[in-house]
Amino acid sequence: MNPVVDIDICIGCGNCMEICPSVFQVMDEKCKVIDPEACEFFECCEAAEENCPVEAITLEE
Repeated sequence: MNPVVDIDICIGCGNCMEICPSVFQVMDEKCKVIDPEACEFFECCEAAEENCPVEAITLEE
């Protein structure tokens, strides 16, 4: 599973980073994926996707 952030709609709220800090980090007021492979070890990526208020996170196979 590969997390992708649409930075054009990301508002940098930080929900994803709070839920899944091993995968996401907020930098320059936008969320960035810092370790996409960590989704395989932590089951928080789906929760981060579901809790993004602007639906900027998608999970690709």
